[in-house]
This record gives sequence, C-alpha cells and structure tokens, in this order.
Amino acid sequence: MNQSQLDRMKNGKGFIAALDQSGGSTPKALEAYGVMGEAYSNEDEMFEQVHTMRTRIITSPAFSSDYILGVILFEQTMDSKVEGQYTADYLADHNIVPFLKVDKGLADKENGVQLMKPNPGLDETLRRANERNIFGTKMRSVIHEPNEEGIKAVVDQQFEIGKKIIAADLVPIIEPEVNINSGDKEECEELLRSEILKHLNDLSEEENVMLKLTIPTTANAYKELVDHPRVIRVVALSGGYSREDANEKLKENDGMIASFSRALAEELRFNQSSEEFDKAMKSAIESIYDASVNKKEIS
Repeated sequence: MNQSQLDRMKNGKGFIAALDQSGGSTPKALEAYGVMGEAYSNEDEMFEQVHTMRTRIITSPAFSSDYILGVILFEQTMDSKVEGQYTADYLADHNIVPFLKVDKGLADKENGVQLMKPNPGLDETLRRANERNIFGTKMRSVIHEPNEEGIKAVVDQQFEIGKKIIAADLVPIIEPEVNINSGDKEECEELLRSEILKHLNDLSEEENVMLKLTIPTTANAYKELVDHPRVIRVVALSGGYSREDANEKLKENDGMIASFSRALAEELRFNQSSEEFDKAMKSAIESIYDASVNKKEIS
C-alpha cells in the first residue's frame, strides 16, 4: 500500500470525484452530458464515449489536487489511457488517489434492500487493480426500507468482501447507500449506523476501511463512524440530490467529505467550449470542496 496516498486520504483537504458509472448508469450519464444513444451503436462505442467524457473531466485545469483527493474509476477506465498513461498512473502523477469500482451491480430487491450480485471474478479484479496501481476499491448496495434483516445482510456482505479487499492490500470503500426517497430514511440510517459499528468494532488494528454513505437526515448522525479508529474517511454520495442541496446538507456533517458523481457533472455538456467546460468544472469543484472542508455550526 502506498503510505503517502494513505496519509493523503486520511488527512488531506478535498473530496473524491466518482467517475465510475457503469452498466445501466452509463447511458444516463452520457445523456446528461448531452451525448444521446444515437451517438453510439454498441457497448464498446458507448464506453469509448464515456471515456472521452471522463478524460475531458480529469484533464481539465480545474480538476486539481488542490481540491480533488481521489477518483473512483470504472474497470474499463482503469484499463484505458489518459494522455498516454493508464488512468490510475496519470492520476497518481497528479497527486490524486485512484480507486476502482469492483461490484457487479445490484441484485433484485429483497427484505427492503438490494445486495450486490455475486462476484466470482473478484480475486482476479483485485490482482489487476494492484497491477494498475489502484489504491482502493468501491462497492455499492442499496437500502430502501428499515428492514433489520435486510440491512444486516447488506452490511455483513459489504464487510465480508471488504476483508478480502484488505487482504489484497487495498483499501475498501464500504458503500451501503440509503435511498434518499425512502419514506423511512432516518430509521434506515439508525439501523445502518448500528450494524456498521458492530463490524468496525470487530476489525483488527491492521484492518481499516472507508465508508461511503448517503448524507443523513439528522446532521452528524454518523459522527461516531467518522471518529472510529478503523475508519480512514467517511465520504458522502449525492444520491440524486442536486449539487446545491447535497452541498448544503454535507456542510452540516462534521468530518464527512463529498464523493459526488451526478452532482459533480450536472452542468457539463459535450458541446461546451473548453472555456465554458472548464468554467463549469471550476464552479462545481470549488463549491463541493467548500462543502467538504467548511462546516456549519449546528445549534
């Protein structure tokens, strides 16, 4: 493990950019960017389009390590190149820490949650991640309802796989997302915090994780997780909130930094001039950085 990258993730100021859209989310990301389905005729062409988008983001002058601590990549992005370098190497050379999405998508909803699909190729993915100089990984489940059995299953699965990732000398980002549209979001978050805490308390001193969580309904609901000695960092997903709303909510949560995807790119369009694109990037990045490092006083 790269110690300087670990120190940067633990203590650096900034946020993580999530550029890991995959499968069904890729066409949506491209459409939001202004690239419609008729612009590509197969999956390879689709991923070529999205890599072009991601390359434009990563190489923008606004995309600076002064603001960006890390980037979450999709597997094809890891295997693709930016300005002649593999993407993770390009990022590392610019003092930005590379992560890799390793889950294979979501299973059908059961007990109010969606677990991750089986991932029989995980060991090979982790081996290749190390070859490509990836620092850590990310994997996503979704919680829709405050079902104790379902939420326990989500967290059990996340930490079981997380330990395999730690054993491969990578840092896992545990991501049990709570659906922002859940009618019982706050209750889901209370159950989730309790289950995560149980697993954190069972980790050894050599087993450390990051957490990626939906911004909680109650400010600082996850402060105990932020302060836990086994947690390197707690990052927040935007979860469908607009950037403005996500930033305002994030400011209320001490120690949480952003790991936004849609909220980061919501004003970017493929037909913008370089000047327009970089201006939109700069505005987005500076606002997310501010929400990540400057917190509100909560009375």
